[in-house]
Amino acid sequence: MKTFSLKNCVGYAGIAMALSTGAAGFGRAQDQPQHKPWSRPTLNFMGVPGMIDMPTGHAMADADLAFSVGIFSGTVRNSAYFQITPRLSGVFRYSYIQDFSRDSEAYYDRSFDLRYLLNPETDLLPAVTVGLQDFGGTGIYAGEYVAATKTFGRLRATGGIGWGRFGSYNGFSNPLGILGNSLKSRPEDSGGIGQTGQLDTGQWFRGDAALFGGLQYQLNDQLVLTAEYSSDAYVAESARGLIDLNSPINIGASYRFSNGLDLSAAYLYGSEAAVRLTYTFNPKNPNKRPGGIEAAPPLVAMRAAGASADLGWTQQADGAEILRDNVSEVFANNGLRLDALAVDARSVHVRFRNEQYSNSAQAIGRATRILTQLMPASVETFVLTPVTSDGMPTSRMTLKRSDIEELVHSPDGAWQTLARADISDAYPPDGIAPTRLAFPDFTWGFGPYLSASYFDPRQPIRLDLGVELNARYELQPGLVFQGGIRHRLTGNQDEADPSNSEIRHVRSDFGIYAREGQTALSSLTAAKYFRPGEDLYGRVTVGYLESMYGGVSGELLWKPVASRLAFGVEANYARQRDFDQDFGFQDYEVMTGHLSTYYDAEGGFIYQVDAGRYLAGDWGATLSASREFDNGIRIGAFATFTAVSFDDFGEGSFDKGIQFEIPLSVLTGTLTQRSISRTLRPVQRDGGARLDVSGRLYEGVRDFHQPKLQSEWGRFWR
Repeated sequence: MKTFSLKNCVGYAGIAMALSTGAAGFGRAQDQPQHKPWSRPTLNFMGVPGMIDMPTGHAMADADLAFSVGIFSGTVRNSAYFQITPRLSGVFRYSYIQDFSRDSEAYYDRSFDLRYLLNPETDLLPAVTVGLQDFGGTGIYAGEYVAATKTFGRLRATGGIGWGRFGSYNGFSNPLGILGNSLKSRPEDSGGIGQTGQLDTGQWFRGDAALFGGLQYQLNDQLVLTAEYSSDAYVAESARGLIDLNSPINIGASYRFSNGLDLSAAYLYGSEAAVRLTYTFNPKNPNKRPGGIEAAPPLVAMRAAGASADLGWTQQADGAEILRDNVSEVFANNGLRLDALAVDARSVHVRFRNEQYSNSAQAIGRATRILTQLMPASVETFVLTPVTSDGMPTSRMTLKRSDIEELVHSPDGAWQTLARADISDAYPPDGIAPTRLAFPDFTWGFGPYLSASYFDPRQPIRLDLGVELNARYELQPGLVFQGGIRHRLTGNQDEADPSNSEIRHVRSDFGIYAREGQTALSSLTAAKYFRPGEDLYGRVTVGYLESMYGGVSGELLWKPVASRLAFGVEANYARQRDFDQDFGFQDYEVMTGHLSTYYDAEGGFIYQVDAGRYLAGDWGATLSASREFDNGIRIGAFATFTAVSFDDFGEGSFDKGIQFEIPLSVLTGTLTQRSISRTLRPVQRDGGARLDVSGRLYEGVRDFHQPKLQSEWGRFWR
């Protein structure tokens, strides 16, 4: 047997903790009343609210995010926990287990959990949670449980019943067997190393059950002591000689620091020491939030009494041109870009872009402040038309200058401003000619890039590092030419195993693309963005659409300004590019397309369903759900099911993953639209693969529509 290396532990433990890089500015999650005097539940070594190995009945605070790394007995468990709603939570876990595979090599396991709080703790009743552990992964940690926890001052008591792993020590006949004989036995897995990735519903709450329980005592605000009785016999690990199970009793202690870190130590099953590090923060209610680094906004200029009657400026022949140039200059100094301006004696119409603010309402507020300073006193009506980064007008906001002057110092001035503003569709076009300073517009950039793929069976993270040159030319509003060239300097994505996919290799040959495309044309496209009618938005893109495909892509979106609901249709002709990513193509071509439904729900939840044909010619649908917080942090998950069978799809069975986006403004307090965004798939295969076209319409259009603006309007005066 190989000797377990602490060096390996540290290396693989970094996977989960890397997800929280830069998040140190957040404080601890807010207390929940039912937890007092406890600040929050502890997490166990599976990364869920629990004791040491066993779960407890409490949930974390709504929106809590927790990243944990546990090391013991040749195992490193990395977990990311998210309290999706006050009752529903999810976990993604990535584990390294030494000498676990059949050829006595290290094994990397991916698993997902779901927990639901059936009953929050009250004065009389305990908190009760039902959970599915490793319900859609390989199944080596698969188990189900119901846990109940009651708090008595500083003491917490937990009792529960479990199945699967939780029913393997001192088990007894399943009490649910009274509902049917099929529940008395649990279907066999594949010896502890399953590869299906399917939802193993046929195993849930089946087979022998067992009881577990334990006590926790909060010695003070920092230290929690724990003792538990575990119902996990570690059958697979014991059979491989990785664990000596001498006792079902585990003991441990957790120390909580003031910055959200928890450090825990435990003595497991009478033979093994373990340590765990956890970091918890809450994007919904952080105690500390960076801010104030950006420059103060321009002051709202107040008009003198009677000044609005002065129309002398309208007699100046070049007055409108001077105003346009002045607004363009001041906008540029404040992170805005003026596309067009028209002014008359009583009103000004402004078409502009937000190039700096992650909060759209803040950008509108800055533009409004500037207009109060630069417009003559007779101009009472401000009509602002924000434009997407690709030149398409999205909405039209009409504000009265007198309202701005009245409400700027009002305690609830932001919300009163929103109530008095008129937000309508920006169709038909305003007909204002673009300013000569705005078009044509050419920008370029040169810098490093980092490309990553995750959860390769032999390598948890594969990275490529190189340099990239990008250029963009907008000839007129909405007509955009852009391209990019990359040169890979170092990395290991080219060492990925050859694909064994049973269907067309539309994505799984990424290693060949990395190896042969050291210097690559990453994209080269021409795109037209347009408004075909009221509530309608359109896009046509042609060229080398992405690193693997070229062709033609068209999209039409229906999205009323005040509606939370949107529908879209996209059609693409795609041809697979040569592996070296120059100008050549392979002989594979495909028509793909999707019908999409979007719903921007209350509470920051965004739902999306895409149904249609994918790159491998398979038909199916993708279901996506995410939660976006007021500070721009966004966390979500997706799953794609197509006509490709689980066996033909290969490892993972179907495409699924989690996504997150963290604006850099949240981490640094500076004004920027840049963000850290990642999609983490358990495995990249060919079924359910979509074309990666830049400039899809929904996100850009949504930013300046009423539901999104209403959620952000508190920063209108910032």
